[in-house]
Amino acid sequence: MNIQEYFARISYDKSHKEADLQTLTVIFQHHIQAIPFENLSMHCGETIKLDLQSTYDKIVRKRRGGWCLETNHLLFWALQEIGYDVCILGGNSYEPAKKAYTAEINHILLKVVIEGNSYIIDAGFGGAYQAWQPLMLISGKDQLQVPGIFRFMEDNGTWYFEKVKRKHYISEQSVPFTHTPELGNIRKIHRFTLKPRHINDFQELNAYLQVSPDNILQKKSICSLQTTEGLYALVGWTFTEMKYNHMEDLDLVHITTLTDEEVEKTLKEKFGIVLENKLVPVNVRGLPPNLVDTI
Repeated sequence: MNIQEYFARISYDKSHKEADLQTLTVIFQHHIQAIPFENLSMHCGETIKLDLQSTYDKIVRKRRGGWCLETNHLLFWALQEIGYDVCILGGNSYEPAKKAYTAEINHILLKVVIEGNSYIIDAGFGGAYQAWQPLMLISGKDQLQVPGIFRFMEDNGTWYFEKVKRKHYISEQSVPFTHTPELGNIRKIHRFTLKPRHINDFQELNAYLQVSPDNILQKKSICSLQTTEGLYALVGWTFTEMKYNHMEDLDLVHITTLTDEEVEKTLKEKFGIVLENKLVPVNVRGLPPNLVDTI
């Protein structure tokens, strides 16, 4: 594994001599705009191995993406190589349909300490709830970014992460459309504690997600990538393009239904992904049809 090869993968060619906030922000933005959040392996008959070498080969050398366990693990390695004080944390995702957080930890995120200040970075949530910059770990503070307003709320050592959503304008329709599964325009995302974790703590989760028929990653083939203006998302045959803040407090959304042939072409042209094995797109009915509503 080579840090320069990783930098080439994310198209980062600036200095990394200073492990400061500015450098962290730029590397993080390059990472999320180059490496898709995706679970395509499990819909191509491939096994996802949760070890650093396998993740590195898949994402850096084969130019694939990965889900949170992979892309955040790779980012953790890269930041350690540069000299950052970084640790892995475990989170419980919020499930809007159940109006509850998952009972078991099912997400990985990172904490970085710079000059005594703690920041949360997470390159593996994907879709419209992906932050674009490191977030200062402070309770109750609104942190405005291009995707929207993010905030943490702390209660007895548990941290809750949420986003203030904008309205969505679907380009084929003449009126704004907002999907609000919960009160107001607040979307709960996940909760976590500051207990340091090791990647091996997630081995059981990694295996479970690949065989459990009930989790959303089995029910939907997902690929999303942050762009300079918004995001691309492919769920099953549904391709979504989002432009943030197209008008004041309004995100522009364009949704297209693709054929099987167009799915393969879109993966290559929009996400830079060429799969080794045949993808079987999945998008189970009865669930939100696109990534904007899914996660």
